[in-house]
Amino acid sequence: MGIVVQKYGGSSLADAASVKRVARRITEARRAGNDVVVAVSAMGDTTDELLDLANEVSPLPPPRELDMLMTAGERISMALVAMAISDLGFTARSFTGSQAGVITDSVHGKAKIIDITPGRISEALGDGHIVIVAGFQGVSQQTKEITTLGRGGTDTTAVALAAALGADVCEIYTDVDGVFTADPRVVPLARKLDRVSHEEMLELAASGSKVLHLRSVEYARRYNVPLHVRSSFSTKEGTWIVPDPAEGEQTMEQAIIAGVAHDVSEAKITVVGVPDKVGEAARIFDALSDAEINIDMVVQNVSAAATGLTDISFTLPRTDGQVAMKALAGLQSEVGYEKLLYDDKVGKVSLIGAGMRSHPGITAKFFSSLAGAGVNIEMISTSEIRISVIVDEADVTDAVCAAHASFDLDADEVEAVVYGGTGR
Repeated sequence: MGIVVQKYGGSSLADAASVKRVARRITEARRAGNDVVVAVSAMGDTTDELLDLANEVSPLPPPRELDMLMTAGERISMALVAMAISDLGFTARSFTGSQAGVITDSVHGKAKIIDITPGRISEALGDGHIVIVAGFQGVSQQTKEITTLGRGGTDTTAVALAAALGADVCEIYTDVDGVFTADPRVVPLARKLDRVSHEEMLELAASGSKVLHLRSVEYARRYNVPLHVRSSFSTKEGTWIVPDPAEGEQTMEQAIIAGVAHDVSEAKITVVGVPDKVGEAARIFDALSDAEINIDMVVQNVSAAATGLTDISFTLPRTDGQVAMKALAGLQSEVGYEKLLYDDKVGKVSLIGAGMRSHPGITAKFFSSLAGAGVNIEMISTSEIRISVIVDEADVTDAVCAAHASFDLDADEVEAVVYGGTGR
């Protein structure tokens, strides 16, 4: 028997009827002759509801206790799915992350997986059971405390399990039919992609595409796990995430642009009047690193000759904005900058495609499309296969639609159906 790992998100498990539908999908894979391991998210909006409840009880809940609370949603899902499978004539065993052998570091709220020891899973499969694992959670190797992996962590759980078990495929079930050239809620004529390279998917995920979590794609790339993103509401073929082509293997038929992604969850901080001398930027970003804040785009202006001062702007998750401002405020006397500016009304729009490497003029065409839509660019960042810009949040939709149309990505008719309403 081959091993198939499946992941179901919250929108696929929104209510009892959805749980029963997912159970039927799982048993179909088992009936086809596969050993099946399933990672499940919390039902519907359970995670958000638990977080709201915690904030009502305490303005600053202890991270350890918050993780204990947040993992409850996935435990509810795993038990209900196992019950529904039992009613269909199969036996299932549900495991929490720690029971499944998901070993993490000690950072509450955004722990990283450092090992998988799937002994109990392998034993259950050997006994003929379907295995259901609570996603998004594990246990710290050092402290033995329960930890959570951060939003989207069930994707990472599923891919890590697939890698540890040597699975034939990791199927990521969501409420859309695959990966599209843009968010269908923003661009109704977005096209479904049949295949996307790991490299392109990493950039799409990092740039705001919500279908796959960035860390899960990194894990799949590192351990060569085949990913198939598909809908739990239909039987259509989804999108395969495939290994990056070897040097020189790009074909004439390969699309230049894989898609246009956007992200409205970032904020921009500008440190004004930084002395332009060795080590000042390092002090600023060391402080942010110590606060465990991930930085995205960074731009430093050319220093003014008259003053010897420069401005440094960077983007970061809005949820970390106030922590970052507090960390930087403590540096003012040490660094000697003039002031801090904070803007959380920005959005990031990114153009992604491996074909950029061999096609000149992509940048000019992208910027021309934004200019034609009347969108002003505040920051620019590039990689070999990505161009990202920061724009006013109110201009994000216009920017995405303009870029999508400019590169002929629009489909002839509407292909995207968001079955569950969230696209995850």
